Amino acid sequence: MRKPGDLPGPLGKSSRFRRSWRWRRFWQPIAILLAELLPRLFDLILALVLLFLLAPFMAIRAVLARWRTGQVIMVSDRVGRLRSPFKLLSFADNALGRRLPVLFNIFAGNMAFAGPRPLTPEEARALRPEDSIRFCIRPGLFSPHTVRHKTGIAYDDEGELDREFYYGESTRGNAGLVARGTISSLLAGGGLREMPEQFSLLGVRIINTTMSEAIDWIIHRCRGTTSNLAAFVNPDCLNVAYKNSVYHDVLTNAACVWPDGIGINVGCRMLGLSLRENVNGTDMFPRLCERAARENISLYLLGARPDIARLAAENMRFKFPELRIAGYRDGYFSQEDEAQVIHDINQSGADVLLVAFGAPKQEVWLAGRQHELKPRVLIGVGGLFDFYSGRIPRAPVWMREIGLEWTWRLMQEPGRMWRRYVIGNPLFLFRVYRQKLAEHSA
Repeated sequence: MRKPGDLPGPLGKSSRFRRSWRWRRFWQPIAILLAELLPRLFDLILALVLLFLLAPFMAIRAVLARWRTGQVIMVSDRVGRLRSPFKLLSFADNALGRRLPVLFNIFAGNMAFAGPRPLTPEEARALRPEDSIRFCIRPGLFSPHTVRHKTGIAYDDEGELDREFYYGESTRGNAGLVARGTISSLLAGGGLREMPEQFSLLGVRIINTTMSEAIDWIIHRCRGTTSNLAAFVNPDCLNVAYKNSVYHDVLTNAACVWPDGIGINVGCRMLGLSLRENVNGTDMFPRLCERAARENISLYLLGARPDIARLAAENMRFKFPELRIAGYRDGYFSQEDEAQVIHDINQSGADVLLVAFGAPKQEVWLAGRQHELKPRVLIGVGGLFDFYSGRIPRAPVWMREIGLEWTWRLMQEPGRMWRRYVIGNPLFLFRVYRQKLAEHSA
């Protein structure tokens, strides 16, 4: 039915089209202007509120910085929007609240609360051409990369994360990034801490490395002639090893033990140490598969419920068509069948064996049969296959960014996980505290 005032036939359609086109032409510039102004308005108002609320504390910090270093403010050269240079402000000492003067940078418009990390002039000159889009927006106090770095999960390319931020920026998204950044900063703590190449937690030696270095280690060992046992440990693993001498000995004699989970990060902070990255098996698996596909490294998946290893293998082969899966089977086999299982693994020619029996069973099983197994790298991976088969969904990225993936696991399987997290996490931190007291008294 035509509306009043519409002309009949094609002329009427043309008339409605012209009115619609004029309406869009009127509102489109306003929408673009609002998209530009709203994030800036958010930054301006929040900076003013924080400067007002934190004024007494900032005055105390200024006096403290002057007393400690002889100066109040330290400035450093940075490159901002449209490659314009500016001076990044911070207090001259390294105490809590060192970065608070950056609020003046945000108020002045040099920076935003959310945006790409501000680069030094040297970093800006070395930037890849495809990453130059970051200069179309203001650099931020919180960037997607720095937020993930605080909790040790900044595995992805920083330029890629910056491009995703640019194309998806919104006031709501910026507010969410600021909230996550605040939580992750509190979790990471302030001040400078020692970053050793390895450290000991509850008597277990842990390698302090990055995800890419851990994958390099696996690929390098696959080229060797000896078998290497590697393990991931989280607070629950260390609690078990604290009481289970067999498991403790296996971890002690393993070629490599990697830190898994935010609890290890917190334990390191309690000891005055800094963890380079959260090297967990769930995040490693797809990256290992991608690298293995390029390097012609083959994997064997053993463990979990029937069909779970098969589905995980199929999903990875779909994602990485060149990936060689030498074989797979579930973890439900009898002791009488074990010899055949080991024979099948060896006959497959796999370079890496991933075993999902759950800790400590998987590490103890691998250590007891290491001399029989031909794959060069043996790794216990816990519930990894469940995630990549699709049986259990992974926690959203925002929960991982603020170190709350364990709460997601608890919600997914409360009957199985409540003891590990509700009782185990505080027990782990208490034991780390006792280790700290023992080290200080020694």
